[in-house]
Amino acid sequence: MKFLAITLIAHTPHPATGARKSTGERFREVLDNALLAEELGFDGFGVGERHERPFISSSPPVVLSHIAALTSRIRLFTAVTTLSLLDPVRAYEDYATLDHLSGGRLELIIGKGNGTAQRELFHVTSEDQWERNAESYEVFRQIWRQDKVSAATRFRPGLKDAEVWPRPLQQPIRVWHGSATSKESVDLAARYGDPLFSANVTHTIEPYAELIRHYRERWEHYGHDPARIAVGAGTAGYYAAPTSQRAIADYRPVFEGYLAFQKRIGADPVFPTLEDFVERSSALIGSPQQVIEKVHRYHERFGHTVLHLHADAGGLTDTQHRDALGLFQSDIAPVLRREIPDPPFTWGPVPDEGPHGSADAATGTHSTRPAATPDH
Repeated sequence: MKFLAITLIAHTPHPATGARKSTGERFREVLDNALLAEELGFDGFGVGERHERPFISSSPPVVLSHIAALTSRIRLFTAVTTLSLLDPVRAYEDYATLDHLSGGRLELIIGKGNGTAQRELFHVTSEDQWERNAESYEVFRQIWRQDKVSAATRFRPGLKDAEVWPRPLQQPIRVWHGSATSKESVDLAARYGDPLFSANVTHTIEPYAELIRHYRERWEHYGHDPARIAVGAGTAGYYAAPTSQRAIADYRPVFEGYLAFQKRIGADPVFPTLEDFVERSSALIGSPQQVIEKVHRYHERFGHTVLHLHADAGGLTDTQHRDALGLFQSDIAPVLRREIPDPPFTWGPVPDEGPHGSADAATGTHSTRPAATPDH
């Protein structure tokens, strides 16, 4: 199993003290967490993309480029690239450049994004967001693989023998499809033989397990080898301590701050108590053995081989945060790496597809199938 640390770069007051760091301090914290993740041995570090409050993650290529310059081994992820909001040509230029600057350490998780404010900012509607996401991905995918691209598009000017530079380092890049609540993204991933990353944050396990089951069905429907499926999954929170009693006691102020925030914005929490949150959500809170057992319970339903943890302290002290991540790598990750398989591809730059056909973005294997056009 592989492990990512991911941040959406929320810029919110501390849940207990109410103090808010400056924007510069918050970005510095992200960089420090990326360095910590590499130091501790995490396999990847991800930066989200949001274009509305309370997030300041509107430019993940810039943030990841800085992280690329500070690190040397850890793979760099987007979480997620909101292709429904972006011009795919411009997105390609940014990420192909970043791929070169990082030495081929980049992987994308794409998605339509969410939130009314950012849809309005980019003049995207709830009715056309899925079509925009699919079209942008198809164009992005072609540009990454072809020196010249022609595409009749609905949501941006069409392309005719267009050349887009720089040409990429990875041939092609691996693209995961972020999935939260809808079958559209799941079907798009399955159609192209791409890996799936389940959000697995807000709700109980059932809706996420159902979408992953649907993904596996559609994967086989499109003729892909079931042995080549790769699924990742998120977590709603993480804090491990030597004993479950200490973990619960340390995390309680963080959860109480979360409940207070939900009350201020008029939202009803899905998990109204810390005990319910620990029991029914995907949060990994407890002793190392409890965390290991819970990951296994989710793996039985998902079959996932990649797991993400929150990179941010999120209300924990810096010492608690560092100690918990260190405990994960010393006592938890080795067991899960031994007991749960890795994804069915090399964890590194995607192999060159060569002159005959295109490499499958999920597997690195060769295919001469023409690209299909998703139906909606």
